[in-house]
Amino acid sequence: MSLPDGVTVIDLRPADLRSALPLAAMTPLPVRAVTLDQIENGEHGLTPDLGPLVVVCERGVRSRLAARYLQADGLEASAYPGGVPALLAEGTQNGQT
Repeated sequence: MSLPDGVTVIDLRPADLRSALPLAAMTPLPVRAVTLDQIENGEHGLTPDLGPLVVVCERGVRSRLAARYLQADGLEASAYPGGVPALLAEGTQNGQT
């Protein structure tokens, strides 16, 4: 699955993983760093004007939960299956990264 145009990518990974491999280096799409705790507590600050949200985590498990919480908050959100490894593989197949 490639990232569709017009989405905002939500990076759930911890700060150390985000800094080691920034998603912004893998995609021209806007990327926001938000924790699962912020999403669970409704303190994420994400709004519908960001467009559809695609949530990415390290392996793809937490992103599914986060996407459900965001949907419950009335946002259009989906999880990126397979997490960062799948995103890297997709970029490699498409000649990116």
